[in-house]
Amino acid sequence: MKKLMLMAALCLMGMAAQAQQNLSWGQGPQVASPDVHADNSVTFNLIAPEAQKVQITGDFLPPKKVEFGGNTYDAPNVVDLVKNEKGVWSFTTEPLKPELYTYNMIVDGVKIIDPLNVYNIRDINNLFSVLLIGGDQRTDLYKVNKVAHGTVSKVWYESPTAGLTRRVTVYTPAGYETSGKEYPVLYLLHGIGGDENAWSELGRAAQILDNLIAQGKAEPMLVVMTNGNISQEACPGETSEGFKVPTMMLPKTMEGSFETAFPDVVKFIEKTYRVKKDKAHRAIAGLSMGGFHSLFISINNPDMFGYVGLFSAAVDQQQPNGGFPNIYADRNAKIDKLFAKNPKLFWIGIGKTDFLIKNNNDLRAYLDSKHHKYTYLETEGGHIWRNWRIYLSEFTPLLFK
Repeated sequence: MKKLMLMAALCLMGMAAQAQQNLSWGQGPQVASPDVHADNSVTFNLIAPEAQKVQITGDFLPPKKVEFGGNTYDAPNVVDLVKNEKGVWSFTTEPLKPELYTYNMIVDGVKIIDPLNVYNIRDINNLFSVLLIGGDQRTDLYKVNKVAHGTVSKVWYESPTAGLTRRVTVYTPAGYETSGKEYPVLYLLHGIGGDENAWSELGRAAQILDNLIAQGKAEPMLVVMTNGNISQEACPGETSEGFKVPTMMLPKTMEGSFETAFPDVVKFIEKTYRVKKDKAHRAIAGLSMGGFHSLFISINNPDMFGYVGLFSAAVDQQQPNGGFPNIYADRNAKIDKLFAKNPKLFWIGIGKTDFLIKNNNDLRAYLDSKHHKYTYLETEGGHIWRNWRIYLSEFTPLLFK
């Protein structure tokens, strides 16, 4: 008996020791990263005594200008960290404005996430560490506040047009489960290389909706976040293809198949959820490729959506080869038919340095020439999530009034 008790004690000691090793208790300098100071300056730290050079890149840094194809674009900047005698590399920013920031460390030329920061987000095939500095009304929309919360579900549906079982992310507002009411729906579409997780993770869509609804600024609504890659069942790593490496360009990208299959999503939502089933209670919006999809879905189905939002939209990136080129044919004539049906809102938002601003200005010039009414918002910066969160926050309160 004593021998059994001794063996059990040794096993427990071994397990405890292993747990301590996994948790890395007491190993090396104890530092935090990121460390946000009272004035909203931030210190980033990395313990790497053997490294030769450590840098950081992120959207909290002023962007650098790069030339490509005769145009000037914003690109992420890079700064060096400084090593102290304990092998800790550090960099402290100027006081930062309230915002949700993403960043990476670069150690001897290798880009990594911040190992001292457990919060990170995937965007296509890149991982970023993330930092939220609140303090103003807009950025506080991105936080989980003490308000009633909606529910975010990952839901599978059959798409006969695509010949696949596919997945959408669905936000239902607080009280949906017990209210018995019918709700309007916003279909919210991601950009190229994204998936049905993009808006809920990078876009903070659930937090924005929770807060706007709680403040009485937005109507309670469902938000349906689709996967715009029609050849894909769901986001990478959560499909029958296993842990496939994410990539930006997938088969059937922007060649009409997604737009053709989109009514499958609407039919599924209206069969499965308590929603209002008319044009006045449906909206569609998207960023970049999702704006491209939103434009062509709406103009090919002019009786489907009463509200259309184009966020940094690729409005002129037509793909004539293969797929369903008829979707993209006669764009301006289809726009005229859409406006003849009197949509309640046609909304365009884009950054001043966005590489798609010329295409958007061309679209606006056409709308102006035809006296089509639209709402326009131009913000600082380029083709970035910082702007798309703003656009969602501005667009949503205008819906279903």
